[in-house]
Amino acid sequence: MSDIDTLAIAGATKWSLAAYRHMFMERLARKAPSTLQSVAQKSWDIAPGDVSIAPPAFYLPNQLERVTGWAGDLFYPFEHPRRTMEGVGRTEHGPTRGYLLKDAWLIDGALYKGDAKSWLSPRTGLFPRVRVEHEIDRGALYCTAGGNKWFGSWLMDDCITYPLACEEGVPVTTATSDKLVSAARHGILHAPGYEDWLGMTPVRLRNAFFRELVIFDDLSQNRHKHLRFRAMGEKLLSHVNASAHPGVFILRGNKGELRLLRNEMELAERLRDRRGFRIVDPANSDVATIVAACAGASVVVGIEGSHLIHGVNVLAPGGSLLVLQPPNRFLCFFKYLTDRDHQNFGFVVGTPDGDGFRVDGDEVERTLDLFPAG
Repeated sequence: MSDIDTLAIAGATKWSLAAYRHMFMERLARKAPSTLQSVAQKSWDIAPGDVSIAPPAFYLPNQLERVTGWAGDLFYPFEHPRRTMEGVGRTEHGPTRGYLLKDAWLIDGALYKGDAKSWLSPRTGLFPRVRVEHEIDRGALYCTAGGNKWFGSWLMDDCITYPLACEEGVPVTTATSDKLVSAARHGILHAPGYEDWLGMTPVRLRNAFFRELVIFDDLSQNRHKHLRFRAMGEKLLSHVNASAHPGVFILRGNKGELRLLRNEMELAERLRDRRGFRIVDPANSDVATIVAACAGASVVVGIEGSHLIHGVNVLAPGGSLLVLQPPNRFLCFFKYLTDRDHQNFGFVVGTPDGDGFRVDGDEVERTLDLFPAG
């Protein structure tokens, strides 16, 4: 369905000053835009919300006392990770919802409808366009601002919203093919390979007029999202010969935002030599090599970051994820995924070392021994 000429996309040029009107509202009138959901023609539940239990993480004593900083997320933006890591117990998850917009404009990576606006990707030029060449009768936008910025968010969120978009209209993304998702940012050109294996054929547009456009609220970690994520993992596993093995260490190196683990390779080789782990370097491997290395792993280990999603998306229920956390940038988000997918989450917090950090190998192995036997 990616051939624009066959998708009810008209070629008649349209003109819009929507971007300039919003620039005036925000800069001169100092009026914040409304949300797109608030101007929807209608909304509906695609899947219900539910309740789950968030258990404690696996970690050694005094680890949390090393934390000096943490990254915000959708759930606890400015909260110390202690509460999440100690287990919050009963957790409510909202529904997955769809919203129908009529007569919406996509201009330079931003979506406009009346007084509402949402950025999906940064503008490519100094001034927004007023000319729009494409018109779509009914589209469905599955990409997110986070997915267009971070590879991990794209694979864990956008890719599992894609099937919902296919059911509602022409699946549309603002991510261009030459800089797909976070390729330019992280230097990892894996998104095209994953799209191929997952059968994703979206329409890529930066500018369009939609007579009807469906957008999604698909951030809640409900059971429906869990099932779609597992289905994605099974589709990836169908391309390789998977057999059970002790674990995989996924290298990060110096890619992406700097989280320099000075003894990363030393730790990876230690787990390989002492526990039979595999080592995979995504920066120097294609999708086939990465999935084959991760498939069947009982444990996935690596520095906190988007690259871990390579292993998490094929980690079986009951498997374990051990995250090596920089002391000044602790992130909880992968625990929400492992809680949702009935897996174990553990962590070791490193100690500062110049502009990087170090992690003690004995602590890594002792934490691995805390996980339930697979």
